[in-house]
Amino acid sequence: MNATVHPLNRHLAAAKPSATYQVMDRVAARRAAGGTVISLSAGEPDFDTPAHVREAGIAAIRAGHTRYTQVAGLRALREAIAAKFQNENGLPVRWQDTLIANGGKQIIFNALAATLNEGDEVIVPAPYWVSYPEIVQLCGARAVTVPCNAASGFKLSPDRLQAAITPRTRWLILNSPSNPSGAVYSRGELLALAEVLRAHPQVLVLADDIYEHLIFDGAAFFTLAQVEPRLRDRVLTMNGVSKAYAMTGWRIGFGTGPGWLVEAMEKLQGQQTSGASTISQHAALAALTGPQDFIAQSRAVFQRRRDAVVAALNQAPGLQCQVPQGAFYAFASCEGLMGSTTPAGTLLGSDEDVVNALLDEAGVATVHGSAFGLGPYVRLAYALDDASLHTACQAIQAFCRSLSR
Repeated sequence: MNATVHPLNRHLAAAKPSATYQVMDRVAARRAAGGTVISLSAGEPDFDTPAHVREAGIAAIRAGHTRYTQVAGLRALREAIAAKFQNENGLPVRWQDTLIANGGKQIIFNALAATLNEGDEVIVPAPYWVSYPEIVQLCGARAVTVPCNAASGFKLSPDRLQAAITPRTRWLILNSPSNPSGAVYSRGELLALAEVLRAHPQVLVLADDIYEHLIFDGAAFFTLAQVEPRLRDRVLTMNGVSKAYAMTGWRIGFGTGPGWLVEAMEKLQGQQTSGASTISQHAALAALTGPQDFIAQSRAVFQRRRDAVVAALNQAPGLQCQVPQGAFYAFASCEGLMGSTTPAGTLLGSDEDVVNALLDEAGVATVHGSAFGLGPYVRLAYALDDASLHTACQAIQAFCRSLSR
């Protein structure tokens, strides 16, 4: 008897699952089977959420704040978000110009789903966060990836942006600091891109600033709508509490942009998830309005870890790693390992082979750079305690030394 075939939505069928979560699933399976794995795959801080933020969530439960909020979120939190954009980014944002969602990913999804149609194009500089092209695909549009290699600092140049724009271009996605490369756009670099964009008024810009507070060496952060006010009517500036306040599981992201876009995103969210967790919104309010010392403390820890991890990777035969300016990822070229054979007899012909062998033979979980649109690279998240990072780096070095030609 033949089973009935129930086809999926064609856009979903063509999309790829998240490579990051696939690695995390493999790690969970190995640990469940009794294996020991150090995971450098997850993009989340290892710190606890600050105590006053956790207490605000508990207090919200005890106070009975367990019902729906407005779709766009609690007014008090929206006011705090507007103040954040005003004070930290110099953007003249009213609370009505903001939207709160279930994580930064939903802000991005809402914006693209609300605006994209068949045949539209979205420019995505590579390397990119793995979800950008898949969200574009799910919305029925096409991601136009623009390779940005190590020589460019993994950043999009004005010339490459100009060459990628067509009459079908609807969005440009800019992520600074970048996942996976840690690249940070300077004020001058953003102004140069803005000069190109001003000549193409049909192009919207999504500024993904989720790693804003994780910039090292005393560098300043800039966002596009801040440095070029003439583009504000077509820039969506997205942020959230996940990375800065170690609140990944609380699922609170937010954004601001032109009124017509925020309204459309709210309309979509109203038919989708309705709104973000009320309890999490109260916790996020405490994060934004309470003590901010956690940010500087965690940034200092991440910078120290960055320096140690990058130095260790550059001592591993066959690996080369630039010093990232922000976020908490090291993006190391593994081109020098191509063609080598592991002690278990695995021929390394791609960065995915390297990642699989590191997990299977060295007990270290990473993510292959080709999943982020640029290989052969390996992405390592150094959001882990110092001892575990040291052990993982030693294992990576030993793995690289054990290879034969």
